[in-house]
Amino acid sequence: MAHDLILRGARVIDPSQKHDGVVDVAFTNGRVSGFGADLRGAAEIRDVGGYIVTPGLIDMHTHVYWGGTSLGIDADAFCRKSGVTTSVDTGSAGPGNWPGFRKHVIERSEARILAYLHVSFAGIFGFSSTIMVGESENMRLLAPAECAEVADRNRDLIVGIKVRVGRNSSGDQGLAPLDLALEVGQETGMPLMVHIDHPPPSYEEVLARLRPGDILTHAFRPFPNTPATAQGTVKPAVLAARKRGVLFDIGHGKGSFAFKTARAMLANGFEPDTISSDIHQLCIDGPAFDQVTTMSKFLCLGMSLYDVVKASTLNAGMMLRRPEYGSLRVGSLGDATILSVKEGRFDYVDVVGEHLAGDRRIVAEGVVLKGRWWHPKRSSRFPKATA
Repeated sequence: MAHDLILRGARVIDPSQKHDGVVDVAFTNGRVSGFGADLRGAAEIRDVGGYIVTPGLIDMHTHVYWGGTSLGIDADAFCRKSGVTTSVDTGSAGPGNWPGFRKHVIERSEARILAYLHVSFAGIFGFSSTIMVGESENMRLLAPAECAEVADRNRDLIVGIKVRVGRNSSGDQGLAPLDLALEVGQETGMPLMVHIDHPPPSYEEVLARLRPGDILTHAFRPFPNTPATAQGTVKPAVLAARKRGVLFDIGHGKGSFAFKTARAMLANGFEPDTISSDIHQLCIDGPAFDQVTTMSKFLCLGMSLYDVVKASTLNAGMMLRRPEYGSLRVGSLGDATILSVKEGRFDYVDVVGEHLAGDRRIVAEGVVLKGRWWHPKRSSRFPKATA
């Protein structure tokens, strides 16, 4: 047989190839091995006509250090539900507890996990419904030398450096933790992902320090520290940062995404570079829920399905500096997500309690992971076809 698996007859949206149309996709030995009409010769062929196939969804902001931190969720359970094939953990672990995260979670997970390593020695260690300790408040806990060493030794899984700044994360330390993280980024040649919450510091102060390729997450925050002005325009500092190559990630989470902000940004043509859930224990039951719910919100706010998929596949792969992720080009990783778009009336809520009545919902129907069908319980929905 030429291929291990063929997905046949779906509408395939693959922004990496600027493709949106019906085509077959084949997988062999964990890689994409065919992309074209009427592919034949596979050990397994699945009829996915009437559905949408995309590159495996990448959630650029998750917390999946299950059991190692209070906010961690189970990666595999989340990925199956949300159609995610790669979850990117953003700072749950620091250099002090990275080995446990790698050995006990990442290496045991079926789904792919990559990580931004926190400059804080113990990562995000004090985050629960009852305890909120900003790990960047105490400069004694920040470990730039150890962070650089661990990141350099684990480049197969660590894609960048994480730091959290804001009133809730860095307290009266302000920008000092960000400056230390920037030193680590310069030493390792890795990008930063920077969390921002309530001021101080301000949105503008954080952006001013970021380099091309660095990522500001929680980019569509509610007031205060929003990227939009009171008049509904985009702040000049935000436009200038994008022009010089700073990237903007959603990171919905429990407190970091507002419909009001999103409407203003989208009305000005400012779409996020990546859409991500910031999924963790305190938002998995709402308001974020999962990756496809976060994507659905942007679909209902006016982004095209193509661009929503692009922000969760191609753009994420480029942000990770791993172009083989988020693509269905022949030779790319053998990951794909099967989606449907339901029409009806759906209630969505943001972090400040505003509700949006949406007319569409993106639903994860199945997953191909590392070239293999990863949804045995749903196999009957996609019958095996003959060659």
